[in-house]
Amino acid sequence: MNPSRRTVLLAAGAAALTTAGSATAAPRATAATPPYAAYWFPDSLPAGSPGPGITWRSLKSWRAADDPDLAFNAATVPLAARFTPTPANPTARTGQARVQALVSFGPTSANPSQGSATADYYVLTHWAYLDELVFWGGSAGEGLILAPNAPVVDAAHRHGVPVLGNVFLPPAAYGGQLQWTRDLVQRDATGHYPLAAQLVAVAAAYGFDGWFLNAETGAGNTALGTAMLGFVKELRALAAAKGQRVTWYDALTVNGTVSWQGALTSQNQAFFQAADSMFVDFRWSAASLASSGTKADRLGRGRYELWAGVDVESNGSGTYVNWDAIVPAGKPHVTSVGFYRPEWTRNHLPADRRSPGDFHAADDRFWTGRSMDPSRPDPGDPWRAPAVSVADRSTVTSVPFATVFNTGHGLRWYEEGAVVSESPWNHLGLQDRLPSRRWVVRTAGSRPTVTFDFADAWRGGSSVLVAGELDQPVVLDLYATRLPIAVNTVVDLTFRSESGGVNVELAVATALPSGPGETPPYRYLAVNSVNARAAGPSSAVRSGVNSVNGWQTVTIPLTGLSGTVHALGIRLTPTDGPTPVRWRLGGLAVRPDGTPPAPAAPSAARVTAADGGDLRLAWNPAPGPVRHYTLHRLLADGTRRFLGATGQRAWFVAGLRPEQGEPAARFEVRAVGELYNASAPVTVTHPW
Repeated sequence: MNPSRRTVLLAAGAAALTTAGSATAAPRATAATPPYAAYWFPDSLPAGSPGPGITWRSLKSWRAADDPDLAFNAATVPLAARFTPTPANPTARTGQARVQALVSFGPTSANPSQGSATADYYVLTHWAYLDELVFWGGSAGEGLILAPNAPVVDAAHRHGVPVLGNVFLPPAAYGGQLQWTRDLVQRDATGHYPLAAQLVAVAAAYGFDGWFLNAETGAGNTALGTAMLGFVKELRALAAAKGQRVTWYDALTVNGTVSWQGALTSQNQAFFQAADSMFVDFRWSAASLASSGTKADRLGRGRYELWAGVDVESNGSGTYVNWDAIVPAGKPHVTSVGFYRPEWTRNHLPADRRSPGDFHAADDRFWTGRSMDPSRPDPGDPWRAPAVSVADRSTVTSVPFATVFNTGHGLRWYEEGAVVSESPWNHLGLQDRLPSRRWVVRTAGSRPTVTFDFADAWRGGSSVLVAGELDQPVVLDLYATRLPIAVNTVVDLTFRSESGGVNVELAVATALPSGPGETPPYRYLAVNSVNARAAGPSSAVRSGVNSVNGWQTVTIPLTGLSGTVHALGIRLTPTDGPTPVRWRLGGLAVRPDGTPPAPAAPSAARVTAADGGDLRLAWNPAPGPVRHYTLHRLLADGTRRFLGATGQRAWFVAGLRPEQGEPAARFEVRAVGELYNASAPVTVTHPW
């Protein structure tokens, strides 16, 4: 990456390793340290000693069996298949430009494996427009090779997005040493590249999807360029056998020197052909991208395997971009788009305005555009948001399907509308499959504001808030789906009204829209009692209503419908003329009728390390599908105290203290299924 555009990540926090054993009651006498995402040097380490909180490690000596943090760092959600629904607007294309993002979610060292106790986090939610995510980072003082943390991978995989780890060989001006490049491409006695095999083994063990190679250390020669090309070829071959991929960054050339081309040229063509795709440096021009696309097509690789770099680190959606050079309106797209550091949407906010709401407003602006509605882009917006040019994708294809609109962070944690933890939090792996088109609102009257809101939730940390004056019916598109309808399929809606009277109807489309930008052919099914009384013969009849903590859950059978649900939404109609409305949607589920079976429980819960009130817990996974696990502390009076939730099979908890007269702490771990029903607990005790 051009040094003038680089932000080098500096060390922060503590990242010591520990050896975690296994015990059913008493832990082994090892320190219980917080787990962090892994990072390495290729082989040799820097001179001197690491800074505070940094651990220098060699990738060459890594073994999964010796990795004490593997249980915390291994992703558990497989990469979901996804489909492309009819585009939300006529300018969004299918099968043309793709979108890549290079994102730094935290520092190289001390990047938490299981989230942290703050809502101030880059919570990426617009996965529907992404085709590849790079876990960006690395520095000469900490480590050069980064494995993505499990929460990021789980969230991305749930939405069908592959995640790549990052190999960063920095310029000398940023501490880069040519020896590290030589270390990476070293050969063994058989002529193979041992670190290529190590990279593939790491990705397989941690559950992510390959590597982004960014070699920017200069002063190399043709021999080094030749060795790097051989390394990339072997890495790609090994990666492909494991379903992984390799993306090359336009920096190192075939002669071993660093020269950013800003195009596909003879200097980087061999690397492009050896890899799956290439990130084109920011030096591109309209002419160089046009020639690059033509060249890629002639090579039989395809122009959309080139990501044209767009640096948004400093100005985000205020960045000037020659969009017609990449994604021209009215013509075929020239190449794909590679965003460098879109977490600007969080980072540019002043510290006192980094609330979840402020972040999501900026992030929606970046991905959706100034109109904040992908079905009606603002033609005067100088920022050509991805939703304007690229069709969204969805992974909602099977029943049961459920969401509580959990974004992966919050100011509190809710269960059935009640606050069970007052602590702010983030854990991206707990994110639901979220609506891809945010927010498509269809009305002939005033358009209300629709947002993720964090002041109340049914479960997790967020709900969907519809707020504003309603003077006409409002239809909110929620999900593009391919859900099969059976004779007993029902839909659960969980919602609450805070002000203003509205009729609530479920919008269900069993056919596709007539074309891009057209409204799905919805049928409206009655939800609340006002609608039930007024319903005509074609309307569904409620089979059950349950009210808990001010939230209503209504079950709507899809009686008379068959085939496939292609879209789901809601229609709100004011009952008292124009009126200010605040209405929340807390949950939606599509499932077979009847009480769903509880998931199986995990087993063998144990404390693997302890240091006073800092503990590492682990358990064996529950058989069958699991959304996540919840952890509680069980007090002597029977009170259950919420500790956290994770998709992994391990948890670190800090700062526990014995309650008065308590000889041992008791913990419960439960598996939570797709429909948010919980298993029986498995328990473990820890003597004080």
